[in-house]
Amino acid sequence: MTIRVWDYLDEYAAERDDILDAVETVFGSGRLVLGRSVQEFEAGFAGYHGVAHCTGVDNGTNAIKLGLQALGVGPGDEVITVSNTAAPTVVAIDAVGATPVFVDVHPENFLMDTGQVAAAVTPRTRCLLPVHLYGQCVDMAPLEALAAEHGLAILEDCAQAHGARHHGRLAGTMGDAAAFSFYPTKVLGAYGDGGATITDDDQVDRNLRRLRYYGMEDRYYVVSTPAHNSRLDEVHAEILRRKLRRMGDYIAGRRAVADRYAEALADTGLILPETAPGNDHVYYVYVVRHPRRDAVLEALKTYDIELNISYPWPVHTMTGFAHLGYGPGSLPVTERLAGEIFSLPMFPALPPDTQDKVISALREVLANQS
Repeated sequence: MTIRVWDYLDEYAAERDDILDAVETVFGSGRLVLGRSVQEFEAGFAGYHGVAHCTGVDNGTNAIKLGLQALGVGPGDEVITVSNTAAPTVVAIDAVGATPVFVDVHPENFLMDTGQVAAAVTPRTRCLLPVHLYGQCVDMAPLEALAAEHGLAILEDCAQAHGARHHGRLAGTMGDAAAFSFYPTKVLGAYGDGGATITDDDQVDRNLRRLRYYGMEDRYYVVSTPAHNSRLDEVHAEILRRKLRRMGDYIAGRRAVADRYAEALADTGLILPETAPGNDHVYYVYVVRHPRRDAVLEALKTYDIELNISYPWPVHTMTGFAHLGYGPGSLPVTERLAGEIFSLPMFPALPPDTQDKVISALREVLANQS
């Protein structure tokens, strides 16, 4: 059987009774849209983060998009972010009519180089959008200082960092609002798409709730536009509500997998993940580097192992964003990393014997590459 970077079947087997009971609970509730399960999950997720509000939406992309709109970001504004991210981060900026402005990343941990952000601020800058990538947080202190100095909003992209901490502060609690994805692969994943935006700001929360429900506050009456139908589904909310209670176990499982990789691969020449100072890493993905990455991945296929690259194309190099004018060499670290990084299998239910096969195959392939 082919080994891939992620699989949910072992976790589903262990949690099957609870997952199916969640589905039965919703189907028997008499309310299939914006009912008790969404309300209780929103309260639980806000409580987990120690913030006042959580608005459940249909996916992580809309969590960012609606978050930007709720913060007042729109046409003519600039949003500073990174190109080493999943494309939805930038698609959401584009969708509200704003212009993404990129800074480079650190080669050691792949996170936003916050030392470059001040030079990127212009009179059009409205928002800073740090991406907490691969399971750990961006250094937020410089961004918070810049935001205070220039009157900017901060929207954290936390799609890959559920439960991660920076100097003890949870990802999602260091800006004006934060967007999360519950795509099935995430640290807290649904059985389909889902997302949420959290905030401590009452007005931002009111904006979010209107935006995700056609611009309505009362049924059938639109208060403001543009707006959307971006509601979190009741079934996904009920599953997430239950899985939220197991967040500590999911994170511990990921860290155990990461520890085994670190010990077994330390002497291979593979560049292993580095945790940035002050961070508690949750290892959404386990991203490594090798200068002959493509040859390594090709060789692993002979062992029936197919791994992933997160991400092979920096966003600024994609034809869909050519209009932004970033040519080759604009973000040298990001561009170099795109040719070297790849992800090893990472999920809490990864069987130890499967991980052993990956480690053994990697050691053999890397020995042949030296």
